[in-house]
Amino acid sequence: MRYRRLGASGVKVSAVGLGSWLTYGTAVEEETARDCVRVAFESGVNFFDTADVYAKGAAEEFLGRALSDFRREDLVVATKVFGAMSDGVNDRGLSRKHIMESCAASLRRLRLETIDLYQCHRYDPEVSLPEVVRAMDDLIRQGKVLYWGVSEWSAEQIRAACEVARDLRAPPPVSNQPLYNMLERGLEDEVLGACKELGVGQVVYSPLAQGLLTGKYQGGRVPAGSRLANDQTNRFMKRRVTAENLARVERVLGIARELGVAPATLALAWCLRDENVASVITGATQTAQVRENVAAADLELSDEVLARIDDALAADTEAVGP
Repeated sequence: MRYRRLGASGVKVSAVGLGSWLTYGTAVEEETARDCVRVAFESGVNFFDTADVYAKGAAEEFLGRALSDFRREDLVVATKVFGAMSDGVNDRGLSRKHIMESCAASLRRLRLETIDLYQCHRYDPEVSLPEVVRAMDDLIRQGKVLYWGVSEWSAEQIRAACEVARDLRAPPPVSNQPLYNMLERGLEDEVLGACKELGVGQVVYSPLAQGLLTGKYQGGRVPAGSRLANDQTNRFMKRRVTAENLARVERVLGIARELGVAPATLALAWCLRDENVASVITGATQTAQVRENVAAADLELSDEVLARIDDALAADTEAVGP
């Protein structure tokens, strides 16, 4: 495993992380999920990502149980705040009230005293940035959070947050969690350049395009037990399975075969080609997938291979996300 600094911060995260969106606490049985976490940790993964809204807290509760087997100092645990956790009018968004209450709830579910990376899951147009930044600053001063970040914020929003933090003499966000993979490259338009300038690192989600880049759905296949076959987990994936995307994936699969690597390993290594991408957040429903994914940390792609991949991909697709 290789480790990268998270933006301009001093903390280092594994180049391949393990996430829990649509998997742990809901779609994957407890024993299998714990095996995935164990194999990931034994393979050098130290970055574990979740969110309070994943399975309405059940994903955090699972991670709290699973990660208790390991030394706390060896882990970088990330979660998020923003989504509605109940019908309560204040139990959502990025108000100071919701941030403080959600942090306390996440700490209980995760069985932690401190969250390593606390992320604003979306931008909240109803709350001023000074209120958000000051709330994160206070959580850091209280020792409940070490670093804070954002997810799916625009370049303009990230830049404004950093400016407010500077004006308030508060810690700025150290990370952004965007959608990014071979088929969905909107990150490259504006956000990536701004983040490099500001010292904000990327921990990208859906780097395998919900499994499409593994090749398992080629030829119209929908394997039993796959995400696409499950109506509880496939709502973000259906729009990705197009004739154009399947053709592009087929060309990339040919490159993977020539290199003698798993398609998933190649797709993750492609995301990691940019040093600003600190970690790719992967999902796994079985330990074999974990092993394929972690192999990407040691795969370096030549300029010639990267050029061939670009030729195979041709164009971007519309982004969809959690």
